[in-house]
Amino acid sequence: MKTILYNPRNKGASLLLAFLLTLIIALPARGADVPTTTTRFDYAVMFRQMLIEKVLPYWQDSSVDRVYGGYLLSDNAARKVEPATEKQLVSQSRMIWAFSHAHLKGFSAGQRNYLESARQGYEFLTRFFLDSQYGGYYWKTDREGRVIQPRKILYGQSFVIYALVEYYRASGDRQALQHARDLFATIQAKLHDPKHDGWFEHAERDFQLVLNPEDRRAEVEVAGRKSANAHLHWMEALSELYEVTRDRNVRQALREALKLNSRYFYPVKPGLSRFHRMPDWQLVPNDPNPGLSYGHNVEFAWLMIRAEQVLRRTPTWYHFHAIMNHALQYGYDHVQGGLYNRGFDDQPATDTQKIWWVQSEMLAALADGLAHEYNGAYAMALDKLLAWLVQFQILPADGIWLESLDASGKTLSSSKAHAWKAAYHDVRGMVKFIETCLPLDPKDAEKNKGRHKAAR
Repeated sequence: MKTILYNPRNKGASLLLAFLLTLIIALPARGADVPTTTTRFDYAVMFRQMLIEKVLPYWQDSSVDRVYGGYLLSDNAARKVEPATEKQLVSQSRMIWAFSHAHLKGFSAGQRNYLESARQGYEFLTRFFLDSQYGGYYWKTDREGRVIQPRKILYGQSFVIYALVEYYRASGDRQALQHARDLFATIQAKLHDPKHDGWFEHAERDFQLVLNPEDRRAEVEVAGRKSANAHLHWMEALSELYEVTRDRNVRQALREALKLNSRYFYPVKPGLSRFHRMPDWQLVPNDPNPGLSYGHNVEFAWLMIRAEQVLRRTPTWYHFHAIMNHALQYGYDHVQGGLYNRGFDDQPATDTQKIWWVQSEMLAALADGLAHEYNGAYAMALDKLLAWLVQFQILPADGIWLESLDASGKTLSSSKAHAWKAAYHDVRGMVKFIETCLPLDPKDAEKNKGRHKAAR
């Protein structure tokens, strides 16, 4: 389904959007009841208004480092926090992606130039994070760009490619795409496991592998293990790189990542999901970190479909549904709405926190599932999730999502921005949801409203 994007030449869409915005006066106060007559169509209009007026302006005004370039992420809804003094690869890349994505989706308008916000981040990234001697990108710099952690971590490299491809799409800068291709070649040469397949995840600056699981400098996942998290996001990056390059080497790597994720980390029997595997794909002996993440599972579900579509394969919707049904059965709050954090096997969730990124990925997955075909269980879960978000997770003042809440809606972490919380999951989830609900053609508006009524 086509979507409404800001386009001054599209008078019909602009008039429709203006009309719809009059229907939604403001986001309800946090904790306020959401009217039961609110439809998914109404939520989509509300979310679009939030992105235009609050969310994207917040990230642009609060994160862009106008002195040295790049992004500084440090904010809390409940208390004053010290300004950030470090810049970490993942958050820098995610912000480049977010501003590039916002521009691609038509949100740059008036004084809001999100492509410019992406460009200055891209320049900081390629000037200070890129290792011109050994290849790859450093893990962390100080505010001015001096390297303070030179390690090469697969998780971070994945988001660099994801960001570079989106920036290329938004800007047309072919040098950005070349940087992405160069990084892919480096990772394949230095981190790919030629014996067992998959990728090693931690290395020193010169790509000497770090394999000691006790290494405390790993910072993300476990050195010497293969992780569901890093392999998922590597697949995510490869999907986007392959779509714009059609390079056969990228295609081969994407096929491999898809196969390994589907078999070892996110299988069709989701209760067997694992966070980590040994390099030869055996289970970790006496695994200190057992269990599964509902958020990662549903994120994989929709990213799997994306990868298959990019590969021009018939999507394995049965696998998608198996993961979603497992999450709904064991990890979903069918009373209040929202997806819990973690659990074990085919048992009720053991960690019932509701974390912002988990809700974002559930929003994206449910939107994709319903865009494919109607499913009553998905529709009811989506309606509950939307009500939860508006009532508890999203701050009315600026539309930013609180980091974590307990099952009842009590705030556990009031963080709004930090090195691991950037404009990525929530912005992406909101945009994907909007794109399933808002028609481009004004004559489709009434028909669309009927299709997206919330369950009573």
